[in-house]
Amino acid sequence: MRELNVVGVRVELPTNQPIVLLKEVDGDRYLPIWIGAVEATAIAYEQQGVKPARPLTHDLMRDMLAALKAPLRAVEIVEMRDNIFYAELVIGDNVRVSARPSDSIALALRVGAPIRCADQVLTEAAIVIPDEQEDEVEKFREFLEQVRPEDFAG
Repeated sequence: MRELNVVGVRVELPTNQPIVLLKEVDGDRYLPIWIGAVEATAIAYEQQGVKPARPLTHDLMRDMLAALKAPLRAVEIVEMRDNIFYAELVIGDNVRVSARPSDSIALALRVGAPIRCADQVLTEAAIVIPDEQEDEVEKFREFLEQVRPEDFAG
């Protein structure tokens, strides 16, 4: 397993499909995962420090885990099958719960849990961005600083 950081979310044009971009902590590979608009909003809210008046679903999950004294230890992206990513929440004493990567990432950001990815998934799906394209990543980061969660509304 390799640890990943969330670079951010954006809308892929022309399809208007949200995407979350992850990057290896100790490497140069990026993992793009297409996600739903609701999950993109939840991730963007947390990254931007937006606190809604009422808890979102991922806030509820965080609060339930805390109330049950069952900490989220990690999120692991464990498999990719037919271009669909599969993740597991690692809770408490190694209890594993299957979950969508997008929901898992939104929850991990809320509790500060590490996000990891199986080496095989990275080998199959990750991309390396050459140095000359690093400016594209910088543009992506600039976009993330200006985008609002409302921009992901369907």
